[in-house]
Amino acid sequence: MLQLQALRTNKDQIIQALKKRNFDAEIHMDKVLSLDEKRRSLQTDLDNTLAEGNKLSKEIGMLYKSGKTEEANQIKQKTAQLKEESKRLTEKLNTIAADLEEALYQIPNVPHESVPAGSDEEDNEEVFREGNIPELGEEAKPHWELAKKYDIIDFELGAKITGAGFPVYKGKGARLQRALISYFLDKNTEAGYIEMQVPLLVNETSGYGTGQLPDKEGQMYHVTEEDLYLIPTAEVPITNVLRGNILDKNSLPISYTGYTPCFRREAGSYGAHVRGLNRLHQFDKVEIVRVEHPDNSYQALDAMVEHVKNILRELKLPFRVLRLCGGDLGFTSALTYDFEVFSTAQDRWLEISSVSNFETFQANRLKLRYRDENNKTQLVHTLNGSSLALPRVLAGILENYQTADGIDIPDILVPYTGFSRIE
Repeated sequence: MLQLQALRTNKDQIIQALKKRNFDAEIHMDKVLSLDEKRRSLQTDLDNTLAEGNKLSKEIGMLYKSGKTEEANQIKQKTAQLKEESKRLTEKLNTIAADLEEALYQIPNVPHESVPAGSDEEDNEEVFREGNIPELGEEAKPHWELAKKYDIIDFELGAKITGAGFPVYKGKGARLQRALISYFLDKNTEAGYIEMQVPLLVNETSGYGTGQLPDKEGQMYHVTEEDLYLIPTAEVPITNVLRGNILDKNSLPISYTGYTPCFRREAGSYGAHVRGLNRLHQFDKVEIVRVEHPDNSYQALDAMVEHVKNILRELKLPFRVLRLCGGDLGFTSALTYDFEVFSTAQDRWLEISSVSNFETFQANRLKLRYRDENNKTQLVHTLNGSSLALPRVLAGILENYQTADGIDIPDILVPYTGFSRIE
């Protein structure tokens, strides 16, 4: 959530910057600033009313001590009126404050200056590419056919148990999945990230804290009786670990990693681009989260990008990195890099990671601050990234490592799997 002070002082610059997102912010900004003005006016009226009531209460005490009971009782009538007025003002202030917060929730984060303008994924900017795309020949199969041929992932069985988008991993498929999780976590902890095991359901406050609510409410599974949400990513519970904290400046940066299943109610569509592991309602992901001093957050973002690059290098998968344009940028992000791995059998790029800097946008919602050298509290910057999302990484391995009579396992994973080939 954007800070009110920034909206008051930099209204025109923010409106202009949000045009990169194709977002017309002027109406939203005018609403926010109007509500803020009403809120501040009401707060002043309430403060004055409370101050007058406190002053009269002291006078009443003095009058009673002086034996001026009748005069004191007359003033008490006025204090009763002031109490009613303060109650009315408080209720009105609370309503305006709630409306103001709701209006602020409708405004996305301001894009970083390096974000290119654009409407959709076609306008994203490729900033890096590495790896050789293997020559597989005409007999190469997409991963969903390989999964069936070698009986390692059963999509029909998952549909029988639950529905489409909930696959069952079997035998070496399950072991390969587990190997990837362990490998990703080991890489992250070796890089200094503290491993966390977190709940898979979160409350509404946590969803608002990281920006999934209200923006992505329709994509989240909602347990209505307890008013809890199944997590769409480990980012939500891991970042909320620190919600409401005031951190010592010397404790920064804070780096966490965690593995969780993730759940998303994405809109259904048909075709090869969503077949097999390409789009699921339940999938596994290892996440990295950083809490940084504002001066260091973009250096940290670059380090996170390099960290994911190194993992993909070790897996020996061809990949590229995209800087997302304004029209494709997530609601809460100031700058996002997407990683894509090339699927040779499908002849297309598959997104496997997003690494983002949210600057103060999440921290303002989370009330997550640090104490600076002047003992004043300031908002931190939060960052997160997939390191990595498993389905499309697994798809890339199955397709790019396939041979005529089996699937080879990347060398780096063999100590984790205990086998070097699926036949």
